[in-house]
Amino acid sequence: MLFPDFPRVVYEKNPLKEVICQLAFPSILRVDSEPPVKFQEAIRAQYPIYKEEQTTNIRFNFPTEAQAQNPLLLRGGNAYRFSSEDLNWTISCTRDFIALSTTQYTRWEDFKGHFQDPLSKFIKEYAPPFFTRVGLRYVDIINRHELGLDSEPWHELLSPYIAGELSYPEIADHVLSCANQLIIGVGQSGAKILLNHGLVSNKGNNPADFSYLIDCDFSTEQKTEIADVYNRIDDFNGYSRRLFRWCIKDKVHDALHPQPL
Repeated sequence: MLFPDFPRVVYEKNPLKEVICQLAFPSILRVDSEPPVKFQEAIRAQYPIYKEEQTTNIRFNFPTEAQAQNPLLLRGGNAYRFSSEDLNWTISCTRDFIALSTTQYTRWEDFKGHFQDPLSKFIKEYAPPFFTRVGLRYVDIINRHELGLDSEPWHELLSPYIAGELSYPEIADHVLSCANQLIIGVGQSGAKILLNHGLVSNKGNNPADFSYLIDCDFSTEQKTEIADVYNRIDDFNGYSRRLFRWCIKDKVHDALHPQPL
């Protein structure tokens, strides 16, 4: 197993900033050339807020540091966004992809449940032949103040594989910027994990005000048949749970108040 396994939990103090699943397919020009009237009607009860924009203007709720490393597919053309009334859930589609993003992630089954109906209706309306990229991205922010860990040094909170330079006490309290990127191959399927992690500023340049970003994008660019997509993202979700737990020490895990499922 690539990362050690841990029991599934739900964190009361959820560190997730945003979760997004994006499925890319060969370009469907009809999506770009006419308003998605039938698709909107099919999902409007759940996603009543509509907005149209250019793909280059799409912004998710990632921190600035995470947006700079954004691997999401964003080509030119029209983008259609359908959001829940509370704006916590959004379906985005273009001629190249459909995606679900949320800022209120609780557990995998709930997230997947929000995607299944819109995805099935999109497939019925536009009939993509297969998926060219399947991606699932989790962006976590470890905020020491919110967890009551203000006085704890980062090397006491992060695993040694992640803490890096912050493990050296003589400089850790003086580091003003720290960004790391790691790409990990997953099995023989062509899947990979793009892990970006490092310090992010809460409000200033005082090291005590920094939080820690753990940004994991799980993806494959191998052809994925429509019927196989949920197996793909289920696997990615399993990796995400184990990877996050591998990144943090028990002190952070306990401070997040884990609850068994």
